[in-house]
Amino acid sequence: MRRNEPAPASDELLLRPLSARSVVLSLLLGSHSPELPVKDIGRLVDGFGVGGSTLRAALSRMVAAGDLRRTDAGYRLSDRLLERRRRQDESVRPRTRAWDGDWELVVVTATGRGPAERADLRARLADLRLAELREGVWLRPANLERPLPPALDAVAERCTARPGRPPGELAARLWPLEAWSATARVLLGHVGRAARPADRLTAFAAVVRHLLADPVLPPALLPADWPGEALRAAYAGYRREVTGEVRSRVYGE
Repeated sequence: MRRNEPAPASDELLLRPLSARSVVLSLLLGSHSPELPVKDIGRLVDGFGVGGSTLRAALSRMVAAGDLRRTDAGYRLSDRLLERRRRQDESVRPRTRAWDGDWELVVVTATGRGPAERADLRARLADLRLAELREGVWLRPANLERPLPPALDAVAERCTARPGRPPGELAARLWPLEAWSATARVLLGHVGRAARPADRLTAFAAVVRHLLADPVLPPALLPADWPGEALRAAYAGYRREVTGEVRSRVYGE
């Protein structure tokens, strides 16, 4: 969700049908089983309306796209997708520390980059939960326990700072906090009502996307009744549910 973007007016705007590819990836990303035989993948997706021929075609396309690697045993998530799963894990339980008022500040200094390089850098900075104050100036409260990647030093200067603007006012300018909160509450309603496996998978796929956009700010900078923890708890419960389903269908536990 972008800065100042309004909350959805309808629940239906939040959810999009999952393709066979999305079903396979969501189950593998959520199950902590990076590699499975094709017959076991077939057992898992059977309850989500993905037939055998559709699955085979999806697996072939996913190998060609670099999402999966074919192994002697079956299919394995690519390194890129394993990194995505790591990010998902962090979105559920990000590591934080007590905030002392400092902010991380990253100023992009590299010049002469093409549009694709600029877009890639912006995406990487957003993935680090930094927000852009103005062109090339990114910041956030220094309350996250995560190092900034060393490669960032080649294109930017980084330091800590204490902006003169009141921190609550600055946070509200950088992130659409009320919109994020409203969308999270709608999602919590969705996952509470969803009963069919396909509906639950679709709803929690939207939950993951939303958690990745959570700025994870210090409590003092958040609106009252912030639903971030409730959304994380709901997703953590679903992860346990998926893991149990994998163990039951694949390993007979």
